[in-house]
This record gives sequence, C-alpha cells and structure tokens, in this order.
Amino acid sequence: MAARCSAAEPVRPDTAAAPRTLLAVLAGAMLLDALEVSIVLPVLPSAEADRGTAHWLMSGFAAGFALLLAVGGRLVARLGRRRTYLAALAGFAVASVAAGLVEDTGWLVATRVAQGMGAALTAPAGLAIIATTFPAGAARRRAVAVYSLFGAGGFTAGLLLSGALALAHWRWVLVFPAPVALVLAVLATRVLPHDTLGAGRGTTVDRLPHRAPQVRAAIGAALLNGSYLALLVLTTFTTHTAFGWAPWRTALALLPACVPLACSSLFGADLVGRFGAPRLIAAGAACASAGYLLRLTTPESYLSGVLPTLLLVGAGFTLSFAALNTQAVDGVPAADTGRAVAFYQCCVQCGAVLLLTVTAATATALPIVAGAGVLALAVALTGLATPPHPTTEAHDGRLP
Repeated sequence: MAARCSAAEPVRPDTAAAPRTLLAVLAGAMLLDALEVSIVLPVLPSAEADRGTAHWLMSGFAAGFALLLAVGGRLVARLGRRRTYLAALAGFAVASVAAGLVEDTGWLVATRVAQGMGAALTAPAGLAIIATTFPAGAARRRAVAVYSLFGAGGFTAGLLLSGALALAHWRWVLVFPAPVALVLAVLATRVLPHDTLGAGRGTTVDRLPHRAPQVRAAIGAALLNGSYLALLVLTTFTTHTAFGWAPWRTALALLPACVPLACSSLFGADLVGRFGAPRLIAAGAACASAGYLLRLTTPESYLSGVLPTLLLVGAGFTLSFAALNTQAVDGVPAADTGRAVAFYQCCVQCGAVLLLTVTAATATALPIVAGAGVLALAVALTGLATPPHPTTEAHDGRLP
C-alpha cells in the first residue's frame, strides 16, 4: 500500500525514454517493499531457533514503517523526493547487509526496523512521483496499474524467494534485498526527476481525519492486516512443528492466502465501482472472520484445517483491499489526501505490530486472531448502515 503526496510543480524526466525506466525503478522498489514483508515468513522457525526473535522480524519491519510515516513527510519537504528516495534505497540496502551479518538479537531486530523505515519513504513517494511525472488520463492510469500490480505481487514473490533462498541458509533471505536495492538506486539516479523542495508537506500524520468512513477504513485495515499476518506466522510454525515441513514447502503452503490478491489487483477498482466500498469491505471481513473461526473448529491438518482458512482469508483480502484503500480517501479534499493516507497507513502498520506482538506473547493466539477478525466485521457492518458520502475526487481504488 502506498501514499499519495500533495504535489508542487509537475516535474518531467529529462529524456523521452525515461518514463518507462522510471516506472520500472519505482515498481521494482514497490515490489521490494512488499516482498520484504513476506520473505521472512517461511524461515521464522529457523530464526526462532537461532535467535528467538521470530515475531520481531515481522513486527519490527512494520514498526519502522509506521514510525517513519509519522515524520516522513517533513523529511521529504526538507530534502525533496529525489534525495529522500535515493537515501531510503541506500539505507535499505545497508540494513539488509547488516541483517545477514549481525549476531546480536537486538541489532538484528534494529535492521528490520531500519528496513521498514526505508520502505516508509520509498512506498509513499513512488506513487507521488508517478502522479507528477505521468500526465493525467490513460498514461497515468497505466502507470498506477503497473505500480499496483508489482506491489500486490511482491508478497507472493517474497514467499517463493524465501523458500528458494532458505535451501542455503535463512540468513540469505535477509541479505537478498541489498543488491536489488543498490541496482535500483543506481538506476534511480539517472531517471528520478529533480523536484521542488516542499513537495511532500502533505504526507505527515498531523491532521487526523474527522469523518467516520476514514476512521472505519483505518480500523478495519489495521485489524485485517494484523490478523492476516498473525495467522500466517502461526501457520508457519504449525507447518514446521506439527508437520515437519521445510521452509520451501511452507512457502508453497502459504500461497493460497496471497495469490488471489496478486491476480485480482488490476480489477479492484472495477469491483469497487460496481458494488461500492462498504459492501466489499463487509464481504471481505466476513470471509476473513469465517476463515479464522473455521481454524478454531477444524483438525490441525493442512487440507482440512489450514488450507480452507487460507483460501477464505485470501478471498477476504481480495474483496476488501481496494475498497479499504478507496474509503480511506473517499470524500477527502485533494489538499488533505496525503495526510489522510499517512494516517491510514500508520494504522495499518500499527495493527500488524500490535497483533503480532500480542499473539506471540500468549498461548491463545488463534482466538485472538479470530476475535480481531470478528471485530473488523463488526466495524465494517456499521458502514453498511451509513449513507455513502459523495466523492470529492476520483480515485482508482488501487494503492492510495
């Protein structure tokens, strides 16, 4: 998920060939940010055995993302999007190398926090650069579609890469993003436009939304994201301890929870336009809740217990992902969009930190995950009883 910044003067790349290369760089960085969330999932049991830091490899990244979103807009305003973007990619690469080398548990978690902070700068800036580089209309819609597809597909790519890299050692999973980030940084120096300082002032979390739809979207997305990631962590340990599966097999086992979203990412806007965001959010929350509750009542086997839950939760994400993004900015004046999205994204990441930490600290993890899903459904149902608010700015429903 990425944020839209309020733009200053539109900027253009220096050459006619640059827009395609620019889009490739931005989309590549978005894929890197997304896969970094999932790439550690299959190797969590190995990390737990070595360092006892399993859940912090997930929640540390989310914490860094949420932390820097709160002040990232001010950094962009001071340094400009180009400098901030390049610095974030470089920092991301350094943190990835360090993650593969450090031995101390605290430092390992710190590298994940640093990676999350880098993603918090590149993910929001990417769509903002697209918005100020590609002309409004078909060209911009195509660019946003590509950017969205890479973001949605990154989670799936992370699982597959993790399963392959873990055949050597789980530490390679942490180091892998470094060379990719460096290559993207070198390419970015050639194609990123030079912008006017002050272009990012609209992305700080210093003006909280007062409208109920935005608050409902933030709460619903926080609960959905947090419960989803907590379920995947619990499933990873189930496949390791109960089934004795290797990381590569666990990676394949988790695919049903994320492939549907990647495949349907380009059609999210059409679904929102046809059925409306509140209905899709409620339907998605209902699917996810059913999946969590099913896991509580079925045997601990993959085909009868784990797989149906993953399919239902994956369907829930597919239905509600674009709808939640749309509702987060629907009816918000253009000048306030950046702050609304920053608030929304902070809530999404804080939901992950909270639920991952709570489930890691208790023996009743699955009931907590199920409770979060039911609460998300209750919040979504309140939106069905509220008349829709007129949209003040068209939004494509993909990644705000």
